[in-house]
Amino acid sequence: MLESYAEQILATLTEAEVEYLVVGGIAAVLQGATVVTQDIDICYRRTRENVDKLASALLGRNLSLRIGEDRLPIELDGPFLWNGCNFTLFDDDESLDLLGETSGIGGYDQVIDRAVLMEISGRVIHVLAIADPIETKRAAGRPKDLAVLPILEELKRLQEEGS
Repeated sequence: MLESYAEQILATLTEAEVEYLVVGGIAAVLQGATVVTQDIDICYRRTRENVDKLASALLGRNLSLRIGEDRLPIELDGPFLWNGCNFTLFDDDESLDLLGETSGIGGYDQVIDRAVLMEISGRVIHVLAIADPIETKRAAGRPKDLAVLPILEELKRLQEEGS
């Protein structure tokens, strides 16, 4: 059985023991939101050791910076990641966002305690709790983010009623 791109990336990062959590639209989808997302967003812990693990895990992938629909080839390594923070990438034809900080809620250390654990393809993955994507979408303020707020808020309400 072929794994999806998201499952492949999550498996790669988990097996490399990268400290990360799934954020963005895919975090909402994993929790039942009926929204469309075009990329996978990962929030990674900003320590030298973890940044090096992340770079090593992605070594050999065909990565380039995503600038609109344009691509800028890169050599992704530990120093490259350390000297930046947030990266929007193409991985061949897939979109991968590596985020050291997320709009409205901060970085890994600020949200990991609120993350939910989910089993995805036999691996336990940290996923941003649904209240946090609501905050990141609100803080980003882009029309595409604001458009999904009612869906996320309804999902949050349903989760709260079910607990």
